Amino acid sequence: MRTATSYRTFRTAKRQEIIDITDDVERCRAEAGIDDGFVLVSAMHISASVFVNDHEPGLWADILEWLETRIAPWDPDVYRHNTGTGEDNAAAHLRSLVMGHEVIVPVTKGALDLGPWQRVFYGEWDGQRPKRVLYKAMGV
Repeated sequence: MRTATSYRTFRTAKRQEIIDITDDVERCRAEAGIDDGFVLVSAMHISASVFVNDHEPGLWADILEWLETRIAPWDPDVYRHNTGTGEDNAAAHLRSLVMGHEVIVPVTKGALDLGPWQRVFYGEWDGQRPKRVLYKAMGV
């Protein structure tokens, strides 16, 4: 079995952003030299996400609006976490729970085995500070 592990640190300009990281996933696969296996991609912070979806800016805007209006509005005064810790990012923690913190991307015949419109994304919900993502390829 061959493996490769890499990390990328993000420091977003905005508090919330969606970033296509599919090319990072492919670099990790290529570094491991695997033809059959998978790449695990994991956000190493509890206020960020990794997910698979369509690379379409209108959808990204829809996701951000959905998170803000229906899932976890950024209203620091309504969350107990913010009161107990002095932070204001409880909504980011909840958004991470909903969007997920990791994905496993299959590798088949030396390529990421994604659907025709699927890409891998890093979702930042409480940015403007350094956060890491782990890429771990395993296979033969």
